[in-house]
Amino acid sequence: MHRGSCLCGEVRIRVNAPLPPPDACHCVNCRKTSGHYLVSTDIARDSLHVEGLDKVKWYQSSENVRRGFCALCGSTLFFDPMIDTDWTSVAMGVFDHYGWSPSKRKVTLSCAMTRCCLIWMGFCWTQSAST
Repeated sequence: MHRGSCLCGEVRIRVNAPLPPPDACHCVNCRKTSGHYLVSTDIARDSLHVEGLDKVKWYQSSENVRRGFCALCGSTLFFDPMIDTDWTSVAMGVFDHYGWSPSKRKVTLSCAMTRCCLIWMGFCWTQSAST
């Protein structure tokens, strides 16, 4: 089972299935929504359980897609196609732990708040270490 939440913890998710490999979308809408490219994974709706759904706000970003975010902290949570599908995409940053890296590189950056952040991405402008 995989668990996660938004930044403030008011929206919590649980997934009762293995997480599929993530997708990384670089389209304008995903970049503007996330502040960078959006990395998400498609979860079957019957495996996705959301607590605090009343705190999720939806924005229809195109004719066929709506995006869900926490109304309190603003965390990007969901990419939901409004067509006949059986899945909703969940932003990877929502998960507390996901047990594998979406890329082959670990990047360590110094962070003013935590002194060290481990970021899973394929490139870095400061320092990188191959795994």
